[in-house]
Parts: sequence; C-alpha cells; structure tokens
Amino acid sequence: MRFSFLNYLDAGVPWDFYIRLVTDLCVYALFADCPLPAVYMCEWEKAKNQPNEKTEEGGAAEAAEAAVTAAESQEGESSSQGPPFSAGVTYELCAGLVDKPGLSLEEIARQEVLEECGYDVPASKLKRITSYRSGVGVTGSKQTMFYAEVSDDNCVSAGGGEPHEGEFIEVVKIPLHEAMLFAYNERIPKTMGVIFSFIWFHNNMAPKYKISTNV
Repeated sequence: MRFSFLNYLDAGVPWDFYIRLVTDLCVYALFADCPLPAVYMCEWEKAKNQPNEKTEEGGAAEAAEAAVTAAESQEGESSSQGPPFSAGVTYELCAGLVDKPGLSLEEIARQEVLEECGYDVPASKLKRITSYRSGVGVTGSKQTMFYAEVSDDNCVSAGGGEPHEGEFIEVVKIPLHEAMLFAYNERIPKTMGVIFSFIWFHNNMAPKYKISTNV
C-alpha cells in the first residue's frame, strides 16, 4: 500500500491520496459532482504512462456533459504536466460521516443533504433503502442509503458543501428518462453507489410513477 500527500491547488487544502475512514457513512438518493484528488492522480498516472491517450469525459446524458463543461470553464487551463483538473471530478451520492453520536442516521442525513445539496428535507421524509459494506478490502466502512423526494419548495440554498473542509460540490440533476443511460455510461466517472441507487429507483419507484428510465 502506498501513501502519498497532495497539496490540491484548486481546493487550497492538503489531501492524502489514501484516507482511511473506519466510521459509518450515510448516503442518499440526491447526488452531486465534486473534485477528488485521488481520482485526479489516478488519471495523472494514466496520462503519464500513456501520454497519447486522452482522458475520457462527458457522456450521453446532456446534464452530465454540461456539468463537465462547467467544471472545466471554472478551473481554467490545466497544467502541461498532466490532464485537466476536471479529470478528478466524479459523480457521487450526497454523503457524510456518521460522527455525531447524539443524532440519528436520518438526522445526520438531513444535515448533509442541506449542506451539500441545499435541500431542507425533514428527517421523517427520508426512506431507508439498505445498509452495505464499502471498501471491504481496505476500510470495511458500513454505509446506509436513504431515498428522499424533493421539490423546489425544499430548496433553500445552492448547496456546495463546506469549502473550508475541501468540499467543492455542484448539484447535478439528471432527467429521469436518462437515468439508466447515465448509470451504465462508462465514460461518465461515477461511484458504484450512484449506479445502485439508479437501479433501485428503476426497480422500485419508476413503476409506481410510470416513468420510463430507458433500459
């Protein structure tokens, strides 16, 4: 196992490439894109070893392509030493550490959704989907996934996380009819949690609302 240290200039905060988190996490069916230095460095190593291969970006979903384009325009020109900073941007579920002993998982989830996505969702409206283990070969963290339905009435801010904690988050909205195309598009960098949440929605919620998710 190799440990490395990175001063991520775009965020202005230091990062470890490998960060061991042994506490539980909560993840929710709202998601966002954000830059992850570890992902960027993987792409940097790939570009260094294969200098003629371009970093893959974008995807079939227009919303994903727009988000990537927006990230690139905000970041400016990349260094000649590696791929553009947008290579470190991934799509992932809104999530947070379970590090507040006095709060329930639902209450922690509510705080994270408000902080990262800008939606004020009552804890009672969060539907627990399931719990599972992540990073079983390294951290073994237990994650609990929730689902919430929101409207413009729940939106109280732009979200974005806490910049002083190194969080630079953009809320992403994918049309429901493009959900499964987005989930299975390998050119769009995303976590397994995103794919699982879309499959869960397709199997459990889409039939209820008679929504076609393009499978």
